Amino acid sequence: MMKKFIVSFILITCFAATGYSQKWELNKANRLFEKRAYIEAAEIYERSEKNITTIKNLGDCYYFNTKMEDAVKWYGLLIKNHRDKLDYQYLFRYAQALKGVENYEEADKWMLQYEEALANDASLQNTLEYMAKVDADVPYIYKPVNASTNTEKSDFGTAFFGKQVVYASANETTGNKTYKWNDQPYLDLFIAKVDNEGNLIEPLPFSEAINTPTHEALAVFSKDGKTMYFSRTNEKKVKVNDEKVANVKIYKATFEDGKWSNIEELPFNSDAYSCGHPALNHDNTKLYFASDMPGTIGSLDLFEVAINEDGTFGEPKNLGPNINTTKRDEFPYMSEYNTLYFASNGHLGLGNLDLFSSQLEEGAFKKPNNLGSSINSSLDDFALIINEKTDKGFFSSNRIPEKDDDIYQFKRKEFIKPIYLVEGVVTDKNSGEILPNSLVTLLDKDNNVIADTIVKADGKYVFHLEPNQEYKVRGTRKLYIPDEEEFTTDSEGRIQHDIALELELYSDAEGNIVTENGDTVIKLEKIYFDFDKWDIKPQAAKILDELVAVMKKYPNMVIEISAHTDCRGGLDYNLELSHKRAKSTLDYVVSQGIAPERLKSIGYGEMQPLNKCIREGICTEEEYDVNRRCEFKLLN
Repeated sequence: MMKKFIVSFILITCFAATGYSQKWELNKANRLFEKRAYIEAAEIYERSEKNITTIKNLGDCYYFNTKMEDAVKWYGLLIKNHRDKLDYQYLFRYAQALKGVENYEEADKWMLQYEEALANDASLQNTLEYMAKVDADVPYIYKPVNASTNTEKSDFGTAFFGKQVVYASANETTGNKTYKWNDQPYLDLFIAKVDNEGNLIEPLPFSEAINTPTHEALAVFSKDGKTMYFSRTNEKKVKVNDEKVANVKIYKATFEDGKWSNIEELPFNSDAYSCGHPALNHDNTKLYFASDMPGTIGSLDLFEVAINEDGTFGEPKNLGPNINTTKRDEFPYMSEYNTLYFASNGHLGLGNLDLFSSQLEEGAFKKPNNLGSSINSSLDDFALIINEKTDKGFFSSNRIPEKDDDIYQFKRKEFIKPIYLVEGVVTDKNSGEILPNSLVTLLDKDNNVIADTIVKADGKYVFHLEPNQEYKVRGTRKLYIPDEEEFTTDSEGRIQHDIALELELYSDAEGNIVTENGDTVIKLEKIYFDFDKWDIKPQAAKILDELVAVMKKYPNMVIEISAHTDCRGGLDYNLELSHKRAKSTLDYVVSQGIAPERLKSIGYGEMQPLNKCIREGICTEEEYDVNRRCEFKLLN
């Protein structure tokens, strides 16, 4: 008895100790997560009990470190088991993670649900269709090459500095302490020479006056090389929305007596929000930057601020909804041709941060253009700088799996590759109204389906084509006459076809097709049957020939033939009689050359009267006669 008691006591103690240990470890993971030490937190969450919090935090840990395969796994489980308890932002993150692994079809489904959750009526385009259109329109293609100066850690964010380039790196040679977010050393600025081929060579740490034990990154230099602006993490953490964070600030430094000095914060910085990613326009009169200061549209917006002649600054101004989205818009660069390059995951692209450009004209930025799939990937692509005269530049990306941010050098060339497209809009032929949710199908010359799409609110479709082919594009919609157009492609130049598909309601095209009580029907003369009979008499056949003529004219039309009786006689008798009459009508139409799969017959008996005559003895013969009828309803 004593042995059993001791064993039981030991087991209870072990279970209690295990439970306490697990709870302590989970609390530790939560603390690490709150401090954004995502790598360490994920290791503990992976071996912890899986509930909505641990699954959600695991997805976030991997998402914020761009480990998208793992993020897809945990976000997928989160949405499958806890969809009704989630903030809609997780639908966006899941869609972005799916794009990160190039599962675009599934990503589009979840992005659509995200848009619906936002009650946003803006049409959501199909990613691959959108990028096909982008690649047909881009003026340049890019040839990225991984820079030789990249290390195993993060290297990103280049800036031109005379004939050299300055960039940020978490290279371990900096000796900095580890940053818990991604378990890497803190960032410092480095400087490298550029050889004749555009390669970065001989990298060295930048000035010790600039680099500190915290993060420094994303510098920009004035034309004369005597002033620099750069981002630096605040040394102290402040409480923002119940969370302690170290925000980013922009600093200015000047080059005097052979060294960098006079380092100072810019006046619009704040402990309560971040300002970073500085960029200068060509004449150095404006500074562009990213911030989450009050008045932002999304999590990060792009701003501009005037630099006055005396060195003071004006009031920061948001670049507005043409540039900024409800997501992240950051890493600005202004070229000498007044083109703004920036990164965004709010504008539609291949996934996560894509690179965009917008031209500044008459003081306003035009609608941004995606730079295309020759430079953008399914993961983060950002921090582009370019010399517009040489068409050479650099950008940063984490596109290589299991590798951190890298710097890429590129040479861009004018776009000369022929792209073959057909695009257009689906509208009502008579009213001109757009017809969303219509089906558009691309077929080859043998009527094999190549692709199809359901058009969204803008009614637009686009298909990628091959040269030297014969195609058909067909628009269809319930109760509308399909519209089909044939066309060909050739191998000379960039061939694009703009084909508007105009669908016409059957009821608009034919006088005897009308809409009654919500149904579209073909109105014919009344078909008479002998008492207790269902065979088609010559007069009835002549009327049904009109139906045959309409169906031959419109070979996609599908009809329901329904027969009805009045209420006199037994319920079962009337039902059986109506069924036989509908069937004999169908058989006659088929005998005249209409395919049986285009017809459906049904007998309703006395169940669908058109008037109040629902029992014997209450109506005149003429009133009962109204309910003895055949109807021809369009199903498609």
